[in-house]
Amino acid sequence: MAYKKEWFDEEEFWRRYAPIMFDDKRWEEIPEVADGVTRLARFRFYPEEKAGLSPGRDVLSSGPRLVDLCCGFGRLTLEFARRGFTATGVDITEAYLLTAREDAAYENLDVEFIRQDVRDFRRPGFFDLAVNLYISFGYFADPADDRRFIKNVYDSLKPGGTLIIDTLGKEIAVRDFVEAEWFERAGFFVLTEYEAADSWASLKNRWILIGKGEREGERIERSFTQRLYAASELRLLLLESGFSKVEIYGGWNEAPYDNRAQALIAVGRKGF
Repeated sequence: MAYKKEWFDEEEFWRRYAPIMFDDKRWEEIPEVADGVTRLARFRFYPEEKAGLSPGRDVLSSGPRLVDLCCGFGRLTLEFARRGFTATGVDITEAYLLTAREDAAYENLDVEFIRQDVRDFRRPGFFDLAVNLYISFGYFADPADDRRFIKNVYDSLKPGGTLIIDTLGKEIAVRDFVEAEWFERAGFFVLTEYEAADSWASLKNRWILIGKGEREGERIERSFTQRLYAASELRLLLLESGFSKVEIYGGWNEAPYDNRAQALIAVGRKGF
């Protein structure tokens, strides 16, 4: 399907902003995120002592099929492959997928990486688990595309399959809102500005990079908007898309989604 060009279609944006958006902390927490995903999916198919997992509902003789939607560089996709998953990563940024494929080849990991818009990706009844992580949900200009994406994921899951979305909840965005902040990263001074829009239905982001040192005189600016979902709204979206049960958590440790929540994690279970 042909879509109107949007900000995330620009490869140059992802190339220039990658060092800012994907810092060392993001990579260091990947094992913790993979542990949390495995727990929430209720999988137990490799030795528990490896990740300190609590007993799972499903004991599998072979790795389940997982699709990482908006996988970026594939760091998390590769981590799942190391743990025994049969992993597929989907993204629209060819430069990121090239890096992901090179890393997979270097480690001799059999991972499938696909360049495709996630609004179109669909593989009926194929996957045991689908993940959309690191606040990569809610950026389509048309809200109907969010529903299209979720419905395609639902159709791509086997009966009993699970979808896990990790995003910025509206409640957290309001609680922690700041109009602007400065920080230094990857050779730049970074100014981020935020503005609530449409009665907190969305959050406008403006990122300005100002070079320092060898990059002095360089200035890059991009703006984009993220649709915000309250936990109840995201739960309803998943239920209306066919999921028989939806659980909401405030962290990978299965903490409740309350005033102390660090993230909005929605877990949709597809019925048998």
